[in-house]
Amino acid sequence: GRREKKTLFKIVNALRSKHSLSTLLRHAGVSKSGYYKWIKRTPSSSDSHLLSYIRAIHSIRPYYGYRRMTVALCREGFRVNHKRVYRLMKTDKIQAVIRRKRKNFGTKGSVVFENRLNRDFTSDIPLKKLATDITYVPTTDGFIYLSAVQDLFNNEIVSYHISSKNDLELVFATLNKLPSASGAILHSDQGFQYTNKRYQEALKEKNIQGSHSRKGNCLDNARMESFFSHLKTEAFYRKKRYSSAEARILLEQQIAYYNTERFQKRLGQLSPIEYREKLAAFVSEADSLKETLTEMGYRLYGDEPLKLTLDAKRYG
Repeated sequence: GRREKKTLFKIVNALRSKHSLSTLLRHAGVSKSGYYKWIKRTPSSSDSHLLSYIRAIHSIRPYYGYRRMTVALCREGFRVNHKRVYRLMKTDKIQAVIRRKRKNFGTKGSVVFENRLNRDFTSDIPLKKLATDITYVPTTDGFIYLSAVQDLFNNEIVSYHISSKNDLELVFATLNKLPSASGAILHSDQGFQYTNKRYQEALKEKNIQGSHSRKGNCLDNARMESFFSHLKTEAFYRKKRYSSAEARILLEQQIAYYNTERFQKRLGQLSPIEYREKLAAFVSEADSLKETLTEMGYRLYGDEPLKLTLDAKRYG
């Protein structure tokens, strides 16, 4: 019967690595065409593995259709055809939030917050321009999600939270860990967490101005995209799959390393915290000099504050 054939096909498939297919089929008494039909109808373990990634990416980037999903998977290291991605998404009923092509795709602004950052990723003052986003990390027992806030003044990660769920509470936990940043701009994409009414109210309470990327335009939040790319490559690329507990510890260690030790060319080959501390010392010294000159009777023209920019050649 049909059940017996399925069992025979499973046995043939399990022994294929040790014996020729024709020999196995002859002894099992089943046809080659029937075996291949069974193979096509049976989801492979690799399909299940790939589908878990598709679900995780979809939870963070719900506007990805099968073509953009294919690109995202390739960037994660998969060699996969767009037809296979389409089949898996269709079978699992995964659909992009934006279903049809639009002329203004990647240019349409948010109705909640304007794009205040407007790709100006420079800041002369700490905690005045911030960027935030969420990424996922696969583990042996499911996915975990990292929400982080970056200070564009020195690229420092000033707040982050790790959770097993990609929900609104993940974003609120990250906001609650954020140092006082009254008057700052906090830029994000238009993910469901960042367009939620409660999120808008939370920013208002902290006197923070929200800012949104244009829909589907990752370049509007390029700094966060770059940070997550480096973080995941350095911590997880070509390494074994960790448990969720191990992955959490590794993420925390990698963020601490990034903030305190990972030097950056833009910061005069200093780490983010080294840059901030060295600049604070420089400004303190400049203020002390200003007071000394004033006490000595020198008249200083203008009251503009010192521009907080570190000369990499002099102070690097």
